Amino acid sequence: MKEIYKNPNFYYILVPAMLALWPLIAGGVYLPAAKRGLKDEMKDYQKARTKVAEILMLDPGRLDVAGRKGDAAEFIYSDAIDNVANLCGIPPTNYRPSTKPIFVRDGQKSRECHVVLTSVDIATFAKFLSTMQLRWAGLQCINTVLTKEKGLPDKWKVNLDFKYYY
Repeated sequence: MKEIYKNPNFYYILVPAMLALWPLIAGGVYLPAAKRGLKDEMKDYQKARTKVAEILMLDPGRLDVAGRKGDAAEFIYSDAIDNVANLCGIPPTNYRPSTKPIFVRDGQKSRECHVVLTSVDIATFAKFLSTMQLRWAGLQCINTVLTKEKGLPDKWKVNLDFKYYY
């Protein structure tokens, strides 16, 4: 059996036969698989398109923030909190941000902010927090304390600590 591999005629027949079979294999196996994959991708694309349309219909303000260039370098807590509080329907008298200076540790710049929300209901607070964290990827909520206001059924004082990584 080893002698057949040493015979050059074997290679003169094997190589052209393999080259002749390659288009048949590609056309018969790989091309239909690629067509099925394309159809699946097109279906997924249509599903994603409808989801994006739903998101934009529910929250059209997302494009305003996402479309700006250089948000990461120009992140300012007061602007971000004002925009999101306005979007959530929190009046300016019901929130108070206080920021700390930029801190550098191991080459990573970060800045902390303490936000106090007063007289907000749970749904508004949840919308505020989720919107803040969805809009800025480098922003993390590191602490949250909710205190129920006495005598009111769904009014809370919320202390939030945010940390933004540049």
